[in-house]
Amino acid sequence: MNSDDYILISVDDHAIEPPDMFEGRVPRKFAEKTPFVRRDENGHDCWIYEGNVLPNFGLNAVAGRPKEEYGMEPNSFDDMRVGTFDVHERVKDMSANGVLAALNFPTFARFAGQTFLTNADKSPDQAMAMVRAYNDWHLEGWAGQYPDRFVPCGITPLWDPQLQAQEVRRLAERDCHAVTFSANPYKLGLPSLHSSSWDPFWAACEEVGTVVCMHLGSSSSVSMTAPDAPYSVQMTGTAITLFDTAADLIWSDVFKKFPNLKISLSEGGIGWVPYFLERVDYTYTQHGAWTGADFGDRMPSDVFKSNIITCFIDDHFGIASLDTMNTDMVTWECDYPHSDSTWPRSPEALAAHFDDSVSDEVVNKITHANVLDLYSFDPFKIRPRERCTVAALRAEVAGRDVSAVSHERHRGPKVTTIGGIISTGYRSESEQAKEVARYNERQAAAEAAR
Repeated sequence: MNSDDYILISVDDHAIEPPDMFEGRVPRKFAEKTPFVRRDENGHDCWIYEGNVLPNFGLNAVAGRPKEEYGMEPNSFDDMRVGTFDVHERVKDMSANGVLAALNFPTFARFAGQTFLTNADKSPDQAMAMVRAYNDWHLEGWAGQYPDRFVPCGITPLWDPQLQAQEVRRLAERDCHAVTFSANPYKLGLPSLHSSSWDPFWAACEEVGTVVCMHLGSSSSVSMTAPDAPYSVQMTGTAITLFDTAADLIWSDVFKKFPNLKISLSEGGIGWVPYFLERVDYTYTQHGAWTGADFGDRMPSDVFKSNIITCFIDDHFGIASLDTMNTDMVTWECDYPHSDSTWPRSPEALAAHFDDSVSDEVVNKITHANVLDLYSFDPFKIRPRERCTVAALRAEVAGRDVSAVSHERHRGPKVTTIGGIISTGYRSESEQAKEVARYNERQAAAEAAR
């Protein structure tokens, strides 16, 4: 199959929410608590919520920059390609990349909606209103603007599984069959994936056919080998950070109680899956007698293959190992506008994965057909199939400028890690200096102790 003939749907892109997203969507009694964007004296745009300045305004939204200028900022809307936060420009960027549709994760709300979790203890009604306002914006102001171009995905009130279940059903009534959830809720101070506390949420998702998307980083923590390790160490390990989540899910009771539930490991890669399947089966046969694990007449790998959706950006080893996986559960992602993205040459990058050993049927499954089945998404009822191919979409925006444009004059310092914390230039120079000083003091004290 020629890459021009692909129909591409990405299950992992990201929206940088525009500053007017909450307008008209927050109940009047909470109007004074509505999050808003403020530009500081350094020209940095900041989301403000409950008096707090929220970090990671742009979170690596570097699409359209030269690679030399990639970083964990941008710090303002001026620093970003307009398609990151303007939905009308976004679909043009998607078309220029030959991408028909995409599922978009939050940025301001954080991958699993953690932003509103932090306020739920003192004001649960207000926090719930903000969750609903975010979802209403996503369904009306973003995905709903182009229902053939976006797979809608909502957030849930993480602090209350009963409220989660209600929101899942409300979203499903509006044709939204994906929600985000933490890959490790325990690290958010919540019950773990092994707790029955989440059963109302899982039950609602299974009932209405909603996919639970667990994005890497959705536990509000990063795995760092050492505070002075270069950022390349963390970037190398990102593709396998969901290995632990997969293990939690397989050895929990989630799929025993809810056998039709589907969970997606978002931005998790697939190259590690063959080893994972081998390892969980060996663990079961070798250790199940004394650990008490019981899968009846199935193996742990069977559960993974039937219930866990995987996706990849660039993963040649994974594609070469497709015979070990369930190809009905493998999907593709673009990751626009982050630095790992293959935009604007995704079709060409993806085509390099498929040799003659991969049938057109499997290519179609991975590129779009699995998403249609798993996420209850049907763009073809709006857009004729012949207008959905890479070639057709690119023809619609012929001449669109996708060349790299320098934003060096807007940039803050390059990404650094200080004491295991990502510093992105969002903090003021004085705050960063204090943080560095505290880190150096701890290091000196540790040296003295040794």
